[in-house]
Amino acid sequence: MTADEVFFREWRERGTGARRDLERARALAEILGLPDPDRPVLAVVGSKGKGTAAAYASAVLAAAGLTAVTVTSPAYRANRERIRLGEWAVSEAELDGLAGRLRTAMRRLPRRGRGYLSPSGLFLLAGALHGRLAGADALVLEAGMGGRSDEVSLFPATAVAITPIFGEHLGVLGDSPAEIAREKAGVVVPDTTRAAVSAPQTGDVAEALPEVETASPGALPSGLAPEGLARAGAEVGHLAAVRMLEALGRDVPPARRLRAALETLSLPGRLSWHPVPGADGELLADSAIDRAGIAVALTAARARWGAVDHVLLCLPDHKDLDGAITELGGLPVTFVRLPYEHLRFSRPLPESWRVVDAADLRTADLGALGRRLVALGTVYFVGRVLDLVDADTERLFDVP
Repeated sequence: MTADEVFFREWRERGTGARRDLERARALAEILGLPDPDRPVLAVVGSKGKGTAAAYASAVLAAAGLTAVTVTSPAYRANRERIRLGEWAVSEAELDGLAGRLRTAMRRLPRRGRGYLSPSGLFLLAGALHGRLAGADALVLEAGMGGRSDEVSLFPATAVAITPIFGEHLGVLGDSPAEIAREKAGVVVPDTTRAAVSAPQTGDVAEALPEVETASPGALPSGLAPEGLARAGAEVGHLAAVRMLEALGRDVPPARRLRAALETLSLPGRLSWHPVPGADGELLADSAIDRAGIAVALTAARARWGAVDHVLLCLPDHKDLDGAITELGGLPVTFVRLPYEHLRFSRPLPESWRVVDAADLRTADLGALGRRLVALGTVYFVGRVLDLVDADTERLFDVP
């Protein structure tokens, strides 16, 4: 059985209406000897910007002299990027070894019921196990979906970062943004309240959250926050890491060392710029999934280039396709469909848009579309584009 099969098999075999089995994941964690009380946890929950928050938190901890294992979901280009020790993604051999330990432990579980072990939850358990095996100082764990109902809740958090929350997964995590906020904030327990930080939230969501600190916009040192909507995630991740250090009695990194780390931080697929191999062109990749995010990306592209030649867009039915159509009016667009059964691409599109399957998209096709390209949509699609342009996703930051 390959590593991918270990992490994805139960999810791929799930029946209609099946949900992740948190109790089964808890039993698997106990078999693996998790959670490990020697490794404090910074949990990241929210609707948007979780990966950015996790990356910034990990970089802050590294600048303070701590080595963290960081688990994010999904990957940029390869699944081993979901687990990092410090700034580096684990190797294929390390991921295979972790998958083997999971496989052995899963054989001791009771027979499956209707639920399943989720891929993001299994990567989270593998990352926590890697932290113990590697002697990491801390864990930075990004929730896959939710909070109280997510495997991240199996790890009592020393600190919590709550990124912007909106009505994503309505009917699954809650029937309103406020209910979703309460569900995600379920990882905040009395022991973590003093190190729980939230990005600024809308009225209903803010009222639904417990008493937590709000990260002030612009609090990051000048020039160290990313452009666009990723800024909120960066600011809350930075502040949550600072509060975690304080809770642990550790020194906050000196300003010069913190700047040196954050200046090198790379966020592929978050308003990131890439040369197009074999062509005299450049591509802006951004995981924008609604009109506001698309507007920010187009503004950044026009500020750099003056104009946009072509847009690659991938938005399944449950994303803000109407907003995208409005924002992209007048621009040449290629709409890309992904081959995943859980994503539907059935909504009507403008007649002028070209439609292709992701599997048919090649690097040479990018150069033929123009010199100034913008790729927008789901993280899975942006990861495919990062693969086509051979983006460097091995190392996220550098601490001198």
